[in-house]
Amino acid sequence: MADRSFDVICIGAGPTGLACAIEAKRVGVRPLVIDKGCLCNSLYRYPANMLFFTTPERMEIGDLPMTIAGGKPTRAEALKYYRRAVEHYGLETRLNERAGSIECSGGNGGFLVRTRDAEGAPQEWRGEKIIIATGYYDLPNVLGIPGEQLPHVSHYFTDAHPHWNQDVVVIGGRNSAAEAALELFRGGARVTLIHRGSEMGKSLKYWVRPDIENRIRAGEIRALFSTEVTRIESGQVRIRNAQGESAIPAVQVFAMTGYHPDFEFLERQGIRLDPQTRRPECDPNTLETNVPGLYVAGVVVGGRNTSEIFIENGRFHGRQIVSALAGKGRITEPPPVAPPGE
Repeated sequence: MADRSFDVICIGAGPTGLACAIEAKRVGVRPLVIDKGCLCNSLYRYPANMLFFTTPERMEIGDLPMTIAGGKPTRAEALKYYRRAVEHYGLETRLNERAGSIECSGGNGGFLVRTRDAEGAPQEWRGEKIIIATGYYDLPNVLGIPGEQLPHVSHYFTDAHPHWNQDVVVIGGRNSAAEAALELFRGGARVTLIHRGSEMGKSLKYWVRPDIENRIRAGEIRALFSTEVTRIESGQVRIRNAQGESAIPAVQVFAMTGYHPDFEFLERQGIRLDPQTRRPECDPNTLETNVPGLYVAGVVVGGRNTSEIFIENGRFHGRQIVSALAGKGRITEPPPVAPPGE
């Protein structure tokens, strides 16, 4: 088992998990990164033509510069950058491997991480310390309505091309819904946007808002506000609003309703969560949880408030944690980072 023992195991191979592993490597600590999907699995599942809110320097990790063609990184540029960061630092990874349990090793100290690889075979890894940076994009907020599990319903949008000349319903009123509706419209789909609010969300990207509002105003995208989707059926969705109940044709439905961290996974490891906010109990300076030796990083630190932590500030969590592991005490806080787009 010697080759399966590490100083730190980072669960989650997104930008924050990679930043944690890089900081560990830089102080001479041997890390392993485990992820149930591919490298930066959440970013990989973003829309193919996505443009990030932010500028490249706010997404950099390990003091490696991100070079891009325009003013804001594309999905493809971000994925390439993080691949190169892993290669540059020679990080050891176990991808497409799902972590199941994290067990204290008893008298020997440290932890035993049990996983299952892509073929379903059980694996075991030992780590003196554990960092959980599992993000939130893999668990969508469900509507909880009949038909949500039908095969033509998705909580993720990737590409408009397959939906040319189709009736498509997009549910939601924030950035992901607006951008999906715009791409689908430009890809030749007949788009109906349904939102329970009275208008589009206030946090829309500054370049997205006028675009979606102009398309709605021109009748190029049909928008139904203050409207609730009550049921999804083959070929249509049922809705209810002030005009009563009716049906909207839909060959495809994109329910862009947001996502949340895997709270159940955190609780299985013995981490206490606040009953309301679902924030994990942790030291704000070191990010060590109530389970000694087990740390949290990235968006999971914010609990239900997934808009509080993002790549731009979550990438600094690795420095906080590794500083504590290396016995350097509290580090100087990085400059405050505004939410993307502000």
